Amino acid sequence: MDHKTVEEYILSMPNSRLDYPFGKEVAVYKVDDKMFALIAENKSPVRLSLKCDPQLAQLLREKYESVQAGYHLNKKHWNTLILSGQLPWEEVQALIRHSYDLVTDSQTDSMPEIG
Repeated sequence: MDHKTVEEYILSMPNSRLDYPFGKEVAVYKVDDKMFALIAENKSPVRLSLKCDPQLAQLLREKYESVQAGYHLNKKHWNTLILSGQLPWEEVQALIRHSYDLVTDSQTDSMPEIG
């Protein structure tokens, strides 16, 4: 997965926008001025940080070595995914939607199924 593909999907979420409040090194994706995704610029593989239900966050860290506690974020509520191919794209998309739903308090908020 490349940065552009991930970014296009993130920005397809309703009212999402790109910002650089921490400088040009970190792309921050927000909805209603709340962060729901971050991508470290110019990193390969892509490093994507997402908000996550704390129980699911821990489960993902235990299951995948490419999922780590949020880098420079609240480790209870954020994970950093290293998109090296271990996580299927469909699962990454589900986790992006989960993060978006948590931030927007969406009524469709549901825990994604982890394969």
